[in-house]
Amino acid sequence: MKNIVILISGGGSNMAAIVRCAQRDNWRKAYDAQVAAVISNRPDAGGLAVAREHMIATEVVDHKRFATREEFDAELAAAIDRRQPSLVVLAGFMRILTPAFVQRFQGRLVNIHPSLLPAFPGLHTHRRAIDAGCRVAGATVHQVTTELDFGPILEQAVVPVLADDTADTLAARVLTQEHLIYPRAIARLLPQI
Repeated sequence: MKNIVILISGGGSNMAAIVRCAQRDNWRKAYDAQVAAVISNRPDAGGLAVAREHMIATEVVDHKRFATREEFDAELAAAIDRRQPSLVVLAGFMRILTPAFVQRFQGRLVNIHPSLLPAFPGLHTHRRAIDAGCRVAGATVHQVTTELDFGPILEQAVVPVLADDTADTLAARVLTQEHLIYPRAIARLLPQI
């Protein structure tokens, strides 16, 4: 069985979209794959309850308990390794990972970013797109490399930037597309891993 481990920090809407797709499209039968665990760096992450509702194992590795980023990443990697992952999915996981962590899961680590990469890596992507006068914005699923919000692009979705958009209205429109493209990109990866 190909185990998928999803990392979250908050509400887990992308995680929930992936789980729903996996159940609807029967990834167990189609790809011999399952969402094996959801791990959060925040004990209060709302997505943990969502995962439990779907009978998915959860775990918390609270980043506040560690003095350094390296110590946190080592403990997080150990928690992931216990699940024997074929794929590690960052779904709103709001921590910058160390190069050692990324290299440990190289080729098995994917992320979604709320911009049309390579444009607007990092934070505040929607505000930055509006301020730059962009006519379109979107989301990108990509393989993770040691460079932040960089790596081979697996899928993108484009949405228009409307004249009256705020960062919040644009973010909401982009998020609906994230929920479509992230499960689709993962499903395309599964036969290859």
